Amino acid sequence: MKIKNLADYITALRIVGTLILFFLPSFSISFFIVYTLTGLTDALDGFVARKTKSESPFGAKLDSVSDLVFYAVMLILILPTLIRILPFWIWFGVGFILFLRIVNYITVFIRFRRFPALHTYLNKLSGLTIFFIPYSINFSFCTPFCIGICLITLLSVTEELIIHLKAKEYPKEMRSIFFKKITEPTQ
Repeated sequence: MKIKNLADYITALRIVGTLILFFLPSFSISFFIVYTLTGLTDALDGFVARKTKSESPFGAKLDSVSDLVFYAVMLILILPTLIRILPFWIWFGVGFILFLRIVNYITVFIRFRRFPALHTYLNKLSGLTIFFIPYSINFSFCTPFCIGICLITLLSVTEELIIHLKAKEYPKEMRSIFFKKITEPTQ
């Protein structure tokens, strides 16, 4: 294994770990062990890519694919429990967020002919908080926690849509509309 490709191997490990979750009883100790390790690989692959200077378009796309696979599997495994325990009205907010996400995808495809994969600070915070949902399911704070996640995710998707609507070209390095990008001085 070349050190240059280590981040991609870590990302691929996340996909394998996610698929293993299908075969484990939801919310069991083994489920939470694999789930936690899979989540750690999500943070680790980007860190390793930056440290080894092996960031690549392929790695970014593989990371996005692994995120999609992870969230799809989590929807299948965890959504039935969430539907049962969360209040009905919260799903209107979730539906609106999904609608905005679809509008964002369509906007980016029409304007830039590509799949949007911005790694904004709010997108990262949104993903991190969503990751903790399974850990909260058996506690009384699950509903308020999920409401907070909806608010963070609504801000995240709104920010990303604003970024894409205002940009003249695809803003792949944009991290937030709230912070100016620090650029190196030209020589």
